[in-house]
Amino acid sequence: MSRFRDEIGQEPDLAARLVESSQDALKAIAKAFKDRKTRGFVIAARGSSDHAADYARYLFGRRQRALVSLAAPSMFTHYASPPNLDGQCVIGISQSGASPDVISVIEEAKRQGAMSVAITNVEKSPLAAAAEFVLPMLAGPELSVPASKTYLTSLIALALLSAAITPDHDFEQGLAVLPDRLRGAITAEPDVARIAHAIVGPRAIVLARGFNLCTAEEIALKLTETSYVLARAWSIADFVHGPVAVVEPAFPVLLVGAGGSVSADVDAIAARLSDSSCAVVGLFDAASAPLDAKSSVRIDSGLPEELTPMTLIVLGQLLANQVALARGVDPDAPRALHKVTRTW
Repeated sequence: MSRFRDEIGQEPDLAARLVESSQDALKAIAKAFKDRKTRGFVIAARGSSDHAADYARYLFGRRQRALVSLAAPSMFTHYASPPNLDGQCVIGISQSGASPDVISVIEEAKRQGAMSVAITNVEKSPLAAAAEFVLPMLAGPELSVPASKTYLTSLIALALLSAAITPDHDFEQGLAVLPDRLRGAITAEPDVARIAHAIVGPRAIVLARGFNLCTAEEIALKLTETSYVLARAWSIADFVHGPVAVVEPAFPVLLVGAGGSVSADVDAIAARLSDSSCAVVGLFDAASAPLDAKSSVRIDSGLPEELTPMTLIVLGQLLANQVALARGVDPDAPRALHKVTRTW
């Protein structure tokens, strides 16, 4: 078993630990958020953490009805022209807590007197030291170069923060049962292996919309870095505005969907791509799916749509592992990559 696959298997227990062990930090952050009448969020991240930030864009936008901006770190470093952060909760997401440009955003927040939060797997990292508040991922050492459990725990940390700021029984109940739902997702691995052949490359498109756009982005990254498949993620809405021109018979496309508010868009693109004879497969967490059982993996976790990026990324990580095996690539050690990447 690869380290990558082993760390995917750890995720349900890590989710349970994070849900149970973060309450003190969450209470302090939520209190500060309310006391300071914080108006919005600015999030700095790179790589997989950037996809977690995209999740936060939908999560805080819907649950907190707040504007969420993804920071352009080079404005804080190379251009030395940081924006006004007054009234913002500035969040830095980094599994290592060592990326200088993400740290620079948090340091600028402190200089301006804005609230700052570090979400990191290394509690004594430079990012944690720079932030006013720290929300640890509690994922333990991640040995495989591609992020798996640190990506999932960053999503959970964001969801817990949202729940702490705006309590809601159904959302909190979803978080409570999440570890069991993740275990259920892992049991679908044989079905994931069955569709992996369709995404072995050399290129592929991954499509989603809404809350699971981040899932499509992260799966595309995992396919690229673990298997060297040139995978590109798009929002379905953006895809039909131009990139759809690339499709042709047998072109590999992976759909990711969770029912909910955007299900009609997922259904429509599934039909359109099938009519174009594309090789369409899918990962779904929903009561029904627009593809037949031979070309899709469907679970039905019963979670709110806002939490399905957790179950669906587990399926996506399992898929990336299966594609790596099919291509004869070691998913633990992608060429030209290191576990910690430092950018300015």
